[in-house]
Amino acid sequence: MNKIRLFFLLRKNVKLSEKRNVMFEANQYGKLFGYIAMAIFAVEFIALGTFFGWLAAKEGSPEMLFFILPFLLIFDFGLRFATQQTPLMLVKPYLLTPISKYSAIECFLVQQLLDGGNLVWMTLVLPYTFIVWCGGLTGWAALGMLCLAHLMVLVNSQWYLLVRTLVNQSLFWWALPALFYGTLILPFFILSDGQLDAVFDFLGNALSDYAFSWWCFLLFAVLFIVLFAINRYMQMRLIYDEISKNEKTKLKHVSEFQALNRFGQIGEYLKLEIKSTMRNKAIRGRFIQGVCIITFFSLAISFLDIYQSGFERNFFCLYCFVFFGAVNLTKVMCPEGNYIDLLMVHKENILTLLRAKYYYYCAVLLLPFLITLIPVFMGRFSLLMVLAYLFTVTGPIYFLLFQMAVYNKQTLPLNEKLTGKNQIENKWQIIVSMTAMFAPVVIILLLQVVFTADVAYWVMLIVGLAITLTEPFWLRNIYQRMMAHRYENMEGFHSTR
Repeated sequence: MNKIRLFFLLRKNVKLSEKRNVMFEANQYGKLFGYIAMAIFAVEFIALGTFFGWLAAKEGSPEMLFFILPFLLIFDFGLRFATQQTPLMLVKPYLLTPISKYSAIECFLVQQLLDGGNLVWMTLVLPYTFIVWCGGLTGWAALGMLCLAHLMVLVNSQWYLLVRTLVNQSLFWWALPALFYGTLILPFFILSDGQLDAVFDFLGNALSDYAFSWWCFLLFAVLFIVLFAINRYMQMRLIYDEISKNEKTKLKHVSEFQALNRFGQIGEYLKLEIKSTMRNKAIRGRFIQGVCIITFFSLAISFLDIYQSGFERNFFCLYCFVFFGAVNLTKVMCPEGNYIDLLMVHKENILTLLRAKYYYYCAVLLLPFLITLIPVFMGRFSLLMVLAYLFTVTGPIYFLLFQMAVYNKQTLPLNEKLTGKNQIENKWQIIVSMTAMFAPVVIILLLQVVFTADVAYWVMLIVGLAITLTEPFWLRNIYQRMMAHRYENMEGFHSTR
């Protein structure tokens, strides 16, 4: 079987696997929201491409696109972490087949390159190229610009895959993109205005001379081949390590967290939550990612003149507190699906677990609270604003997120990063997550239109405190409704292990 036939066969198998998945119908809602988001992005990119194309044609500088692309590629790199997984989640069945394992890996890598998401940036490049072509650029140069821009996106996709794979193995590999992008951004902070002008003049002259030359295309083609080869080798080696569970382990001192013993069974479940965060790759990775994102936005708001509009300040303040709940509690009880049968042995075991989770995620909010004190001291946030969003999260938002315990019924693998799936289980996960992210900000802004900002924050603070203090009642209601669906949920947990 040649590689072309193998590629189409594996692509067909992937489609069939998705349709046979027990959560196929529910995942369609996730795809629908994804298509809507892509359509909104496409409209905005078309407008941006038209504007920059008109500006480049007016200035007679068609190479202006290559000044814009680095910023777009940085955004593309970050966006892929939220929307794209490594391409090897279905490679396990093929390790025991007579087909070449490297051929299977290559087919999955090529399938990622042909993904429609890589064409999103064409919505910006195409109108830009069309306008500068109408402005006097030759047809061959315009075609070369399109090919080079798409090649840069493909190189970026391979760079993302390399970083994502390394980060899945060790969080210390975050130093690689931090060093790379830090080197690009650092000159803006350490160079004077005159030195920056000199640098931009040099880059402008270089782009004018080489942007449309075959040397530039050859450089990126070689870079693409090198990254593709590295990914091919690394993916194959790491897949074998994960499938065979070849992990290098070393003995560690395990803390018993004896201070939590006084809280009885709730204390035991609190220990479980803490140790899950410390030991499991998926949960630990999301926790560290959240700390980095919250710290970055807090420092950016504190010391830079960005994100200073009313909506941006309110959104990022809320985001700092809602992040941990939005990424973890939308899948509440999914990790416990691995041992859900044991939790059903004793009466109200699940209720105690839910309370422990609630207390744990309330305690976790102390970390973003301390971080957001930086913009408070710098005068960007008010203390009342921070407290309002803190209790909005512990109250209404956690009340909303914990409702997912009733509807979640897909077991979440904890440590299988390369071969595990990370799909949307049902439409409510997206709806609840988006509501938690934006509804409080919209309510605050509406209250500020009618009253003052302080009144709006006081209203949210009081409502948040009221729902926080009534936690025993609404958690018990969630537990009772969950028990009413327990057989349906357990069937789902069993079938998705």
